Amino acid sequence: MTSLTNFLIAMVFYLLVTAMALYAVDRFMASDAESGLAVSAFVIGSVVTRLFTGQAMDLVGRRRTLIVALVVFLGVSAAYMVAGSLWLLIAVRFVHGLAFGAANTTLAASVIGLIPRGRLSEGTGWFGTSTTVATAIGPLLALQLTDIFGYDSLFITCTVFAVAALVVGSIVRLPEAPGHRSARRFSMREMVSTKVIPISAVILIGGLAYSSVLAFLNGYAQEEDLNPAVPSVFFLVYAAVLLASRFFAGPLQDRYGDNAVVCPLIVCFAVGLAVLSLWSAPGGFVTAAILCALGFGALMTSLQSVAVSIVPREKVGTATSTFFLMLDAGVGVGPIVLGALLPATGYSGMYLVLSGVMVALLVFYWLVHGRKSRPDSGVPLPGRGEHLAVATGAQPPR
Repeated sequence: MTSLTNFLIAMVFYLLVTAMALYAVDRFMASDAESGLAVSAFVIGSVVTRLFTGQAMDLVGRRRTLIVALVVFLGVSAAYMVAGSLWLLIAVRFVHGLAFGAANTTLAASVIGLIPRGRLSEGTGWFGTSTTVATAIGPLLALQLTDIFGYDSLFITCTVFAVAALVVGSIVRLPEAPGHRSARRFSMREMVSTKVIPISAVILIGGLAYSSVLAFLNGYAQEEDLNPAVPSVFFLVYAAVLLASRFFAGPLQDRYGDNAVVCPLIVCFAVGLAVLSLWSAPGGFVTAAILCALGFGALMTSLQSVAVSIVPREKVGTATSTFFLMLDAGVGVGPIVLGALLPATGYSGMYLVLSGVMVALLVFYWLVHGRKSRPDSGVPLPGRGEHLAVATGAQPPR
């Protein structure tokens, strides 16, 4: 039920992000910069709200935080149909991002309490599949709706998904963190979890690299005179391979430790970006999709399980919000940074540079976490067994 709620709100995100730039241009004659802001305002809102959601869960409880976020999410989903100016549209996008970030963070933090201790990575991976499926279905459905029925049908569909998310989310019984009402007010020091910042920095850099695929893959395909369907095939293959990876990536991490999975995933991502740079043909795009799915796609949930495993249960909410804050920041800032780099490198050069960045990221991961991780199953990091046990309700190992 938790995964279904997350899938429904993710569908709204991917339905809108696919069509929003073109909608801003068609409806309000927006410039490139203004249409880009209409897209990125959602991510900005999500980043902002993740700073506060961890404490909100501690202050009022996870269930109340989720319900409030879903109610706002529903109201704003319907507001697109009455947004009569570009700046009102951007404001709607920002508030929508606030609600999405709060709901997504609450669900991701709460699901940790539903997963058995020994299957944390596997369970986190399957929860992430709800987003993976939305990644594949959302953009395709958005294109069909806007092409056949127009933008109003898109906004109506998003509202229906938001209603369903509120209904299902209202049924879910989320496990509360111990002492979740002990906090009496918001504290600036509690906005982020300093303990997970190093491992979250890994996903920030990875998210920045993956933003090159989201933002520039279509332009790269056009520059190489490839069939317009090639980028769509890329994302379909990406989603299918990522779904298949859930059967082995999480269980391997639970059994053999973080390094046994995270290090190969970073290498896969580096190779995938290199293939995208050096083999600009349909076969290269498909190969890159497979490697990027095994790389960045599986890496997100693997690193998330690392982040929540190194903090005590009462800090899981803040740790989760910190992790996704860094991920959103990487994906959101990436197109700006890489857009400035693009004139000097071109698409092929940009992807090759990012491949090198991933090699450097492997070294960075080893320094901040890999050298501390135990490879053998059942022998946790110092303190990790107790934190995992408390986080999942299991007894710590004796």
